[in-house]
Amino acid sequence: MGKSVFLSEMSRFMRQQGMSLRTEKTYIHWVKRYIRFNKLAHPLDLTDEDVVRFLSHLANDCNVAINTQKTALNGIAFLYNQFLKRPMGDLGFHYAKQGRRLPDVLSMQEVASILSFMNDRDRLIFSLLYGSGLRISECLRLRIKDIDFDKAALTVCDSKGNKDRKTILSKSLFSELKKYIQASIELQTADNEKGIGPSMPFALGRKYPNAFRMPAWMFLFPSTGFCRHPVTDEMCRHHLHDSVSRKALKAAVARAHILTKRVNCHTFRHSFATQLLSSGRDIRTVQELLGHSDVSTTQIYTHVLGEHFAGTESPVDRMLASS
Repeated sequence: MGKSVFLSEMSRFMRQQGMSLRTEKTYIHWVKRYIRFNKLAHPLDLTDEDVVRFLSHLANDCNVAINTQKTALNGIAFLYNQFLKRPMGDLGFHYAKQGRRLPDVLSMQEVASILSFMNDRDRLIFSLLYGSGLRISECLRLRIKDIDFDKAALTVCDSKGNKDRKTILSKSLFSELKKYIQASIELQTADNEKGIGPSMPFALGRKYPNAFRMPAWMFLFPSTGFCRHPVTDEMCRHHLHDSVSRKALKAAVARAHILTKRVNCHTFRHSFATQLLSSGRDIRTVQELLGHSDVSTTQIYTHVLGEHFAGTESPVDRMLASS
């Protein structure tokens, strides 16, 4: 089933609300699956019980993770509460309890080993993930305007939860960053001669139609080719796709012979947090740098550290030291 008139109207409504394209795509996906599950019935003809049946189907028949169920419910809740203006009642649905899983983290030596097997571009990308605590999507969306050399800071725009935040920028990366900024500007200049520029947020591109010619809006890590803008359908250059970085990481981890840890792009963000906590940074500061809305999310990293971020010592160590 392609995008129907109904779903197209929902997409337009979400854009009017200023929601990100990523959120729009996710919500449309789950609403589409919800409609399909109910044999193409119109959502207004369905009840809260139909929503619960769908969520149970995801859990029991599709074996999706709890967070996936929550995302699906968020999409359906938006459908009814915001778009259709028919608020859902108390569903009485309870998720299965999910045990806490501690993330794998890398030591500084392991990070250095992985980076040594990457080309210049990928090394810079993963150095930013590790040095600034970025998600891979946040890193690849960086534009030149987001880099502040004077304050050694990065601005992460439209992050998870549609929030902006500031985080630290390693001074050791300044030279490499300036090289990539210059290369990006040169590419933008060549693109502009063809009437093409970086993909722009739709509302801003409409208000400032020549903004795509401004270096500030050029991506730091642009894609190698052109594509159609998902809203305007105009030719543009988007940022590098995250699959490119994931492929580079997989190859580098194999060459670094790191076999006992599950390493993905997010592992570098986990490692950033644990390194800061182990070096004595307070948890509230780390929370702000990561962009967590709740400090309890950040506290998971205190459990990753063997000695905890406050320097807690094992009683055995004290016993042996005094004997």
